Amino acid sequence: MDDTSARERLETMLADLDRSIGVLQGDPAAVREYSAADAGSDLTDADRAQAMLTVATAQRHAVVAALKRLDEGSYGSCVDCGKPVPEGRLEARPEAARCVQCQGKRERRR
Repeated sequence: MDDTSARERLETMLADLDRSIGVLQGDPAAVREYSAADAGSDLTDADRAQAMLTVATAQRHAVVAALKRLDEGSYGSCVDCGKPVPEGRLEARPEAARCVQCQGKRERRR
């Protein structure tokens, strides 16, 4: 993927994530009418929203880091081993910082 296409995709992803994070940080429950029967589902909804916010925030950090690598000229190189990140991986995950091998090692350590 060329740098211009990568930048466009990453900037679009960043804008989408910012919108999603904004919605998730809102308080839609404040607008709804409450009943005692809804208390359990509200907690579940809040937990789900918090989990989605955590994932969206982590992805936003990855996108910002990828844009920084683009600016520095290191985009497309694995941050661990320095080898090229496969084109297909960057097509699927433009924010990918690692080659498949290094990402696999990282995930196994968790």
